[in-house]
Amino acid sequence: MRRRTELAIAGAAILAWGEWLNWRWSRALVGNGVGASEAVVVLGYRNPQSTANYINRWRVRAGIRSTAADGARGTRMIFSGGVTGNGASEARLMADYAKTVLAFDGTVLLEDQSTTTWENITNVIPLLEDVDRIKIASQPAHALKARAYMRRQRPDLAERLVRADDYRPGEWLVGKPLLALYGLWMLRGLKAEERRGSL
Repeated sequence: MRRRTELAIAGAAILAWGEWLNWRWSRALVGNGVGASEAVVVLGYRNPQSTANYINRWRVRAGIRSTAADGARGTRMIFSGGVTGNGASEARLMADYAKTVLAFDGTVLLEDQSTTTWENITNVIPLLEDVDRIKIASQPAHALKARAYMRRQRPDLAERLVRADDYRPGEWLVGKPLLALYGLWMLRGLKAEERRGSL
């Protein structure tokens, strides 16, 4: 009985740790931007098949729920991601899912050349110059990495970053510790890049 209790406590602690890290990352490097116009950038994930994979479908849903309170028509939705298989780009697959499955009828723009997060940010910058608020939708650690890249590439645009709705308590609960471990590894690489000045 004691062993079970210890395991339950350890499991709860691991889940809470994953939840806390993802919550923290979702709120890092964002401000409280104001203004009438908004863009939500949805970052693609490796998608060699002919339809949007599970992760890209979730990212699209997170992007759509990140739209402003006045509805999708007031927000520019930008899907970013190049070709990773023999078919359509990640951006195209995500846009198709948003329109045909989720019935999203707002403004959609595609950036379909990127193969890395750095390129995602480089290539969406021209689509963001005239908006007041910028949201980046992905898993929290990945979105934080993208926001850090925007700060490096365009500090003026980074001032317009606000929080996307890509973190919700309990969502991905069992997977969040794994996402936290992956995020720590990814953000460690980001710090190493900063020290080397390689980007």
